Amino acid sequence: MHGESNVQAILGKSQIEFGTSGARGLVEQFTDEVCAAFTTAFLVVMREQAEVTHVAIGMDRRPSSPAMAAACSAAARALGVKVVDYGVLPTPALALQAMADGVPAIMITGSHIPFDRNGIKFYRPEGEITKADERAIMSVAAELPALGESLRETVSDAAKQRYFSRYAEWFPGQPLSGRRIGLYQHSAAGRDLSQEVLEGLGAQVIALGRSEEFVPVDTEAVSDEDRALARDWAAEHQLDALLTTDGDGDRPLLADEQGVWLRGDITGLLCARELGIQALAVPVSCNTAIEGCNAFDEVLRTRIGSPYVLAGMEGLAGKHLRVAGFEANGGFLLGTPVEEGDRRLDPLPTRDALLPALTLMVAAAREDKPLSALVDGLPARYTASDRLKAFPTEHSQALLAEWRADLAAMQQALGLEPAVSRIDDTDGLRAVMANGEVVHLRPSGNAPELRCYAESDCPNRAEALVANVLERLVR
Repeated sequence: MHGESNVQAILGKSQIEFGTSGARGLVEQFTDEVCAAFTTAFLVVMREQAEVTHVAIGMDRRPSSPAMAAACSAAARALGVKVVDYGVLPTPALALQAMADGVPAIMITGSHIPFDRNGIKFYRPEGEITKADERAIMSVAAELPALGESLRETVSDAAKQRYFSRYAEWFPGQPLSGRRIGLYQHSAAGRDLSQEVLEGLGAQVIALGRSEEFVPVDTEAVSDEDRALARDWAAEHQLDALLTTDGDGDRPLLADEQGVWLRGDITGLLCARELGIQALAVPVSCNTAIEGCNAFDEVLRTRIGSPYVLAGMEGLAGKHLRVAGFEANGGFLLGTPVEEGDRRLDPLPTRDALLPALTLMVAAAREDKPLSALVDGLPARYTASDRLKAFPTEHSQALLAEWRADLAAMQQALGLEPAVSRIDDTDGLRAVMANGEVVHLRPSGNAPELRCYAESDCPNRAEALVANVLERLVR
């Protein structure tokens, strides 16, 4: 590869933008030159803050990920930065290792979006980059260095080993002994590592649904097929729990002994309660049972996206000893250390799938109760969500702008009853009706999709609200 082009111009021409979780775009947009430009810009920004001698790189199992990782590696080498390649692994495992080593990191992943798309996530030595970092990366005006061959380095297993040890040490004594755990592996980056961790905790693991083709599992919009699979697998294999993750292993999807998938925010709520978390930062889309359960001293609502949750956690950490955050997709962010006796769980301020899933499975095992029983006692608030694919972002934004200015038009268009009592526009448009039900519309930050969230005191009613709204939107 050769190039003396301006990095800012290359990135601008690519039309790739940062969403709620990294830079995302179509695979054909992530050319070698564009990947190199992103890497150059990121490392320039990191060098403005501290010396950078090494960068950690990891990736998911998408067909396009190895070539993107190679192009990023070539750019780092051209800048005199040594690349440590950790291969295919979960994003939180890469972040954990990079934080321990005090180096920046690059993760090639599109998470749950279809395989014809991909993305790049960037990590400072302290954790995820901020929105300010994103703006700085897109503004770098440096020239792209002369690049050598797009080759990857020899893969290291150190990050996987550290991630395994984190949970083996936090959950000592094989607490899952006697438990049958189904692991829906599909094409998840951490499918083998998750099995090793579960078996290390004593579980009997039944591996299910392994695929060599990329499967875009979205933990916020579970397909009817995956709902049926969970019920069938739970019955066939007499499971105590069923676990899967999205493509890069930072968002969990956990089903109980009946094969019923727990919503991600309920998983996060239960995990935070088990860990004795005092203060939470969560997106506005999360279930209001978080406040209703009265388990936390403070709950801060943010815009959707881990950078906003992280910013909220930072503010809370000055006032509380145990601070965490999670998202409606189930990804759990630990902002402060958690100590129990001689055990210590270090902070991991990025989405993690294993901590919440393991915490709930271990809690159920130790109390000798089914996983479903952990939900008992929570306020009866149920959420549902789905999305319209191939729904242009410009169209979504225009609709929401119109309805902000004309609430009656929104109620009529979506058939909302009873009347809307208040609107929350923290992120998208969240309508709270007089009976406490919620309908929340928000354009995706990663793809041309419109997401709909609903909340009610009846699960069937929440599902019906989502179905009705989406049906009306496509008329």
